[in-house]
Amino acid sequence: MSLLHHLEEIFYIAVQYGILLLECAGAAVLLTAAVKCMIGWVKKAPHVRLNLAEGISLALAFKMGGEVLRTVIVREWEELVILGAIMLLRAAMTLIIHWEIKEEKEHISEAAAEARLEALKRGLSVDGELEDETDKLGLLP
Repeated sequence: MSLLHHLEEIFYIAVQYGILLLECAGAAVLLTAAVKCMIGWVKKAPHVRLNLAEGISLALAFKMGGEVLRTVIVREWEELVILGAIMLLRAAMTLIIHWEIKEEKEHISEAAAEARLEALKRGLSVDGELEDETDKLGLLP
């Protein structure tokens, strides 16, 4: 076998391990986020939806990295079309999740502003007691 063939095999194996590493990292991030959010949901913790969406977004980024790396070793057009479709689906899911994160953060900001306004109406100081109130309501990030 020629040196070039050996180098190609080494490259192929390295890319396969890289894909596996990225896929495993994505799965680990997703499982960790899901477990943390389930525990937070049971404990009625604030911002569980936001934390879950951010975890899913990070997991999808790792999975997308694996797909991009996989394009390096694709040899047939059919594989490339399937890979492209998978990447488009993951990109669409990422966009939707980022939109959801933005909406959730806006909702949290609006709720915090309402809590500040309510606290001012009740005569609480804006600096000290207000933070305690919004923290009790779970409105501080």
